[in-house]
Amino acid sequence: MKYISTRGSFTNTAHKQTFSQVLLSGLAEDGGLMLPETLPKITEAELTAWRTLPYHALAFNVIAKFVDNTDLPHADLAVMTKAAYTKEVFNTDEITPLTSLQALQPGLMLQHLSNGPTLAFKDMAMQLLGRLFEYELARQNKTLNILGATSGDTGSAAEYAMRGRKGISVFMLSPAGRMSAFQRAQMYSLQDANIHNIAVVGVFDDCQDIVKAVSNDLEFKRKHNIGTVNSINWGRIVAQVVYYVRGYLSATTSNSQKVSFAVPSGNFGNILAGHIAREMGVPIDTLILATNENNVLAEFFQTGVYRPRKSAETFETSSPSMDISKASNFERFVFHLLGCDAERIAALWKEVDRGGSFDLSNTPEFKSVRERFGFVAGTSTHANRLATIRETFQRTNVLIDTHTADAVYVGRAHIKQEIPIIALETALPIKFAATVEEAVGFEPPMTDAQKAMMKLPQQVTTMGLDVNRVKAMIAASL
Repeated sequence: MKYISTRGSFTNTAHKQTFSQVLLSGLAEDGGLMLPETLPKITEAELTAWRTLPYHALAFNVIAKFVDNTDLPHADLAVMTKAAYTKEVFNTDEITPLTSLQALQPGLMLQHLSNGPTLAFKDMAMQLLGRLFEYELARQNKTLNILGATSGDTGSAAEYAMRGRKGISVFMLSPAGRMSAFQRAQMYSLQDANIHNIAVVGVFDDCQDIVKAVSNDLEFKRKHNIGTVNSINWGRIVAQVVYYVRGYLSATTSNSQKVSFAVPSGNFGNILAGHIAREMGVPIDTLILATNENNVLAEFFQTGVYRPRKSAETFETSSPSMDISKASNFERFVFHLLGCDAERIAALWKEVDRGGSFDLSNTPEFKSVRERFGFVAGTSTHANRLATIRETFQRTNVLIDTHTADAVYVGRAHIKQEIPIIALETALPIKFAATVEEAVGFEPPMTDAQKAMMKLPQQVTTMGLDVNRVKAMIAASL
């Protein structure tokens, strides 16, 4: 199993890497994203055998397909998956249980992905990634400076997974004033010496641009061992593939059945994992992409035009984790869409990096995107979110957050007879309490520990769009 860049060459073996190399590297040196040269397949026999496995064993079996035993011993991988996916961490033996929303919409289910320590689906990958990082760094006798950007949930999940881990420092950029009070408290109240929070005066895309600028300074990146935990990190995507496999197996009794998934997605990482699962052979009929008012991705799947917005055109919404107008993971999908043509990808993203857009509407590849890859997309608004949260609670007694509401709203428009839809829960409602209260008339209750967290002092550095200052902070931490 070798990994290549979306902008590199299949034939140049010098650019191919192993899983352990990709795990710590983030962006490829040519500015592209790493992914497997060929995707592994899941057989009918494996799907059948996996139906009875606990989550940690399923995670091992899925992830092992992407990892050579000679690169990362599978016995060690099994130990780490077993440690990551426990009832103690996720508060349930099932890890990602399903709940029927039949009373709201026949055939609709909710997959709970937010039972981890930061109450968001990012924990599903981060709890494993923290262990993988620490293991690999110890094996190589290295340290790692993790540089990331967050619109809310990635940051806290990364920091809780990495806090106190040997050889790891975290520098997390977030858009100043654009996260919920709960999200800010989760991140900024951490006092661990290896955690550094940076609030950027701007939007998420500005934070992401700084991360890419630092990562593209190859001399600085090598000198300071810069890695990432954003969904540009392939380890994140691999770990997220697992819950699509589990969701499918939990919702069906036979491999002849199909399901669809409704996925709220801003940076395209969550739904990319679904795309990978479908390409591997999981019987997924449709991948339903839900966006909020920042509907760059929905626009592409509806028109063939990918038109990232500028910061001033990025709306501040009530599902803020999707307030993103440049989907960094989208490049991986377009690479597959265009037949793994790295030269075309490099040309398209050269235009994107200049602030432009591209139009694939008249290409044969885009015209077959629904048939070949199963994608459809739709947009949800603040009013849609409020109505969906309210109706879901009234009919099912299940309280959902704003991003999950986007998935439920868009998913309901794509129900097919005999094919159930699994809406992915991406966070618990307490993280977006103000909007949930606006919808249902009461604020989701906090635990005593959460109330105490909200009162803790917060530690964060606020700055403008300053790549050099971020570099200086990283250099000074050594």
